[in-house]
Amino acid sequence: MGRVTMAAALVLCLGACADSGSGRAGEASGPGDSSAGAATDGETRDAPDQASGPAMDVVVENGRIVDGTGAAWFYGDLGIEGDRVVAVVPAGGLADTQARTRIDATGKVVSPGFIDILSHARAPLLAGDGRLVGKITQGITTEIMGESSTNAPSNEKTDRALGIDRSRDEDRERPDLSGRRGFDAWLRAMEANGASPNFGSFVGATTIRIYAKGQAAGPATEAELDTMRAVARWAMEDGAFGVGSALVYPPGAFASTDELVEVVAATAPYGGLYITHLRSEADRLLEAMDEAIEIGARAGVPVEIYHLKAAGVRNHGKAVQAIAKIDSARAAGMDVQANMYPYTAGGTGLAALLPPWASEGGRLMRNLEDPEMRQRIHDEVMGDQGDWENFGVLATPEGVLLTSVAATRPDGEPTGVAKYAGVRLSEVARDMGVDWVDAAIELVLATRSAAGMVVFMMSEDNVRLQLRQPWIKIGTDASGWDPERSSAMVHPRSYGTYPRILGRYVREEGVIPLEDAVRKMTSAVATRLSISDRGLLRPGAYADVVVFDPVTVGDRATYREPHQLSVGVEHVFVNGVQVLRDGVHTGEKPGRIVRGPGYRPTG
Repeated sequence: MGRVTMAAALVLCLGACADSGSGRAGEASGPGDSSAGAATDGETRDAPDQASGPAMDVVVENGRIVDGTGAAWFYGDLGIEGDRVVAVVPAGGLADTQARTRIDATGKVVSPGFIDILSHARAPLLAGDGRLVGKITQGITTEIMGESSTNAPSNEKTDRALGIDRSRDEDRERPDLSGRRGFDAWLRAMEANGASPNFGSFVGATTIRIYAKGQAAGPATEAELDTMRAVARWAMEDGAFGVGSALVYPPGAFASTDELVEVVAATAPYGGLYITHLRSEADRLLEAMDEAIEIGARAGVPVEIYHLKAAGVRNHGKAVQAIAKIDSARAAGMDVQANMYPYTAGGTGLAALLPPWASEGGRLMRNLEDPEMRQRIHDEVMGDQGDWENFGVLATPEGVLLTSVAATRPDGEPTGVAKYAGVRLSEVARDMGVDWVDAAIELVLATRSAAGMVVFMMSEDNVRLQLRQPWIKIGTDASGWDPERSSAMVHPRSYGTYPRILGRYVREEGVIPLEDAVRKMTSAVATRLSISDRGLLRPGAYADVVVFDPVTVGDRATYREPHQLSVGVEHVFVNGVQVLRDGVHTGEKPGRIVRGPGYRPTG
C-alpha cells in the first residue's frame, strides 16, 4: 500500500481504519502533487513548516467525510502520502501533522473520486490531450469504457468497419492493436498518451463479432463462435471487466441470444460481468430484460443494465415493472443491477433513426442512395411496424434535436447541412420541404452518417424513481470535452451528470441522501467491477479524492448550450496528484490503467 511512514503509524495510533487495499499488479506508486501553490482564497496552501509532527504530502482537514460506503458523514481529516490515502480520522486529528499541501475543507464534502461506469472517452484518451476537463470538473476520477465497441482487439475486419486503411499515411501511424495482447496494447497506448483520470474497459461485443464475422447479419458459424470465445478470453486476460453489448445498433444487433451466451460464458472463469444496452428500452423493454437475465444465467455471470430507462410516452409505465423484474431476479438469486444518467433525453447517432437491417454489411449509404431501398426504409420507419427501436416515432420529430452535424464529408467536400446543428428534426423537415424521415435520410447521406442527435423520450418521475433503487449506479454515457476547445453540440451529460445529481436530486429535491448518492457514484461501481482499492476513503486505498461544496454544486450545461462546466467541485486528486485546484484543471495527468479480476500480466 505504498510506503509506511511515521505519519501512517500515528494514524493507526489515533484509531483510524486499519484496512489496507491491494495494489494492481504492475502499477507503480507515484509521487504526490508537488505543484500546489498558495491559495487565493485561504483554503489551499503549501505548508512545509506546519506544526512539528510527522509529514504527509496532503492533508484535507475539517471536511464532512462521506467515505463511499453509504454510512453517515462525519467531520474529519484525510491524509495522503504518495498515491495512497493513509489517514481518515476525526476532525483535528491531523492538526499537528506537517503537510506539503493543506486544504481547509470547512463546510465542504470530502468523498472518493467518482467512477463513471459508462464512458465514451476512447478518442480523447487515445489521441487527445487526455485531460478530460468536462469530466474532471464533475469529480470523475476513473473512466470505464466498452459499451458495444472497443478499439481492440483489432484485425482487418474491424479496421474495415472503422474505415481504417493502414496503407494510407494517416492510418499507418495508428497503434497496432491486433493479436493476442491487442486489448492490453490499447490500454497501454492510452496510458502512454497521458490521462488525468484512471481508465479501464469492458470488451465490446460488437467488436468481437466484427473481428470474427465482419458486418454481416445472420448466425455465427461454429468456427466464428470459436474465434469470438477466444477473443473474449484474450481481452479478459488483458484486464477487461467483461463483455459490453449494445443490441439496438448494427452489427451488434445481429447477434442472437445464443451467440451472446457463448461469448459471455467465455469470460466466466475470469470473473467477467455482462453489461448491456438492452435490445429494447421501449416497446419490448421487459422482453429485452428477460433476454439479458437469460444470458447472464446461462453464461454464469452477473448482469448489469446500461442506462436503464423506459423510452417513449407509451412505455413510461413500464419503469415500475422493470424495477420489479430486477428485484424479482435478485430475490431468486440472480445478480442483476443497473446504472443510469439523470436526464430525460438520450443521445446517439442520427442513423439510429433507421432500421438496423439497412446497415447490414456496411451498406447503409448504398441502400439510401438506391431509390427502391430508400423507399422501403422510409416506409418501415413511418409504419412503425418493425421489430426494432424506432426512435423517431418514440420521441416524435419535435423530440429529436440535432447535435453534431459534420460540415465536411470524408472526401473534404462540404455537406451543406451544418446549419442544422441545434435544430429540431421537425424544423429541418419544414425547411427542406419534406417529411421528417426523408429529412433524416438527407442528413445521414449528406454527412455520410456523421450526425448526432438528442432524443427526448423519458419521464422525470422515472428518473427520480430509479435513483432511489439500491442497485442503481451512475454513468455519463458520454465522452470527455473541453469547453475551450469544443464547439460541436453534445449531450449536457458530458459536463453535468454528477453535479446534477448532487445539486438537483440530493440538495434541492431530497430524492436520495447525500451518502447514498456518493455510494452510487463510487464504491457501488468499484464493487461491481471487482476494483478493491478505489471507491472508498480508507487507509490503503488509492488517493482518488474529491472536495465539493454541497451548497453550490450543480450542473450548468443545457441541451442548447452544453459546453458549460459544472460548479461546486473544488479539488480533485487522482492517485494522490491534484488535477483540479480551486475548480481549475492543473494540467496533471496521473491517470492509470484499472483492470478486471482476470488480468494476467504480460512477460
